[in-house]
Amino acid sequence: MPTVTAQGKSIPCETGANLRQVLQTAQIDLYNGNARVINCRGLGSCGTCAVKIIGPVSEPKWKERSRLSLPPHKADSGLRLACQVNVLGDITVQKCDRFWGQGDRILW
Repeated sequence: MPTVTAQGKSIPCETGANLRQVLQTAQIDLYNGNARVINCRGLGSCGTCAVKIIGPVSEPKWKERSRLSLPPHKADSGLRLACQVNVLGDITVQKCDRFWGQGDRILW
């Protein structure tokens, strides 16, 4: 059973679990500022759940690649959309600043 480490918490989950759902179930606030209210609710279209991930997760599909190639994101940023990621093993998740999580400063 993989463990997701985020915001100082270790959260066990099933292999293949959706990262956004795992974080929300653990009451980890995935969104910055008004993105808590203004987001696509996991459809992969807004880009506000962007996070840095260390560890094994699913490969990005077309929807995620497309959204992360549009401003303010950059295709080469290394960010992933939590709503589009499936956990495949133990991972560490980091959230950066700015509305879409695309900033340089790590918040958690």
